[in-house]
Amino acid sequence: MTRRSASSIDAPPALHPVTLPPVALPSPKGAGTDGPRTGLGVGLRGPTRWHDCRATDCPVRRSSTARRLGHSWLLVLPLWCGVVLPVMGRQESVAFAQPGAASKEQPEKPTPLGPLPATVPTPEGNDTTPTRVELGRLLFFDKRLSGNNTQSCATCHDPQQGWTEAVAKTKGSTGEKLPRNTPTVLNSGFLASLFWDGRAQSLEEQALGPLTAPDEMNQDLAELERELAAIAGYRTRFQQAYGTAPTRESIARALAAFQRTLVTGPAPFDRFLAGETDALSEGARRGYELFIGEAGCARCHAGPLLSDGKFHRLGVSFRDVGRGRVTGRVEDRARFRTPSLRNVAQTAPYMHNGSLKTLTDVVTFYYRGIPPVTPDNLPLDIRPRGSQSFSEVTDLVEFLESLTGPPPEIAVPQLPE
Repeated sequence: MTRRSASSIDAPPALHPVTLPPVALPSPKGAGTDGPRTGLGVGLRGPTRWHDCRATDCPVRRSSTARRLGHSWLLVLPLWCGVVLPVMGRQESVAFAQPGAASKEQPEKPTPLGPLPATVPTPEGNDTTPTRVELGRLLFFDKRLSGNNTQSCATCHDPQQGWTEAVAKTKGSTGEKLPRNTPTVLNSGFLASLFWDGRAQSLEEQALGPLTAPDEMNQDLAELERELAAIAGYRTRFQQAYGTAPTRESIARALAAFQRTLVTGPAPFDRFLAGETDALSEGARRGYELFIGEAGCARCHAGPLLSDGKFHRLGVSFRDVGRGRVTGRVEDRARFRTPSLRNVAQTAPYMHNGSLKTLTDVVTFYYRGIPPVTPDNLPLDIRPRGSQSFSEVTDLVEFLESLTGPPPEIAVPQLPE
């Protein structure tokens, strides 16, 4: 758990944007309303509406009886509306119940997919300036931030491994494996909550958690302040960045400022959304249509980050109580934050416990691996896609691979002595 001081970093920050370099994307081509009705505002050939009774997946349109009856479909419609559709609605709401919501409620409408915002929110008092970013970069790669001087932030968030570590569970200061998989810090400046259980609400709050955790970096913050203050190069940089000697608050702020610059560039999928239809292969385009359609992935993986930022119980495992440890609520047990899917092909293995090695394993789990029952009869927030064909898995994986944008190029710095 994160140790919190009585400092301002624990207060809900007021957010201000930091502008990123503009990204040139092709202008949309061939936009129109004759593309497939995807239900998420974007078809293969242009934007569409949320629902259209002409859509091929409309139950009335699919009914062969209604088609044969022609205008007499009006006789069939009451049956659909009064009997079939209510049953379908109840099944869907159970399968995708939102955290903390009764199962009878309909799921929220997902946010359309789109490019990352041009700016990263920043809290009041920690504008992203070059001096602060550079200080944060030094600290991020400095092993002196750990109690035994053997681990840095970059040990577990390796730039060469997608800013995570390519193992199921990394080892902490004691040499023992940590209980959860290490999330990537790419695009973390856009997240509303941090850690798998969402216990931190800002990068400033998150930064000190791994430093002080006994099983992670096991650092005493008072000792760290003294150690950094004894290094002339750090004394100068902290004065330039924050007008103070090294303190735990300024350490957290500098690390946060650096992490807000770790933003990925446009992926092939972004270029596709901008009108470059050839940016995706045929398989990836099929996977995209499945992702926002029949496979149901976009119910949770939506928006620019391809994450709803919420917490869901998927049945991966039940040993870790997850969000329940933070809220103390039984209904939050074994729920974990939906991760972003940007650059997901570079961040294996997957899930909060690192139990799935490949993207193929992940999609297969969603198609067939969801358990039918759970301990204490806790409802799952998803159901297996039993009616979907395994032949779709390859297309979905191909689409997920198209979400990889160029990561920021960050050189390992020479540290102050």
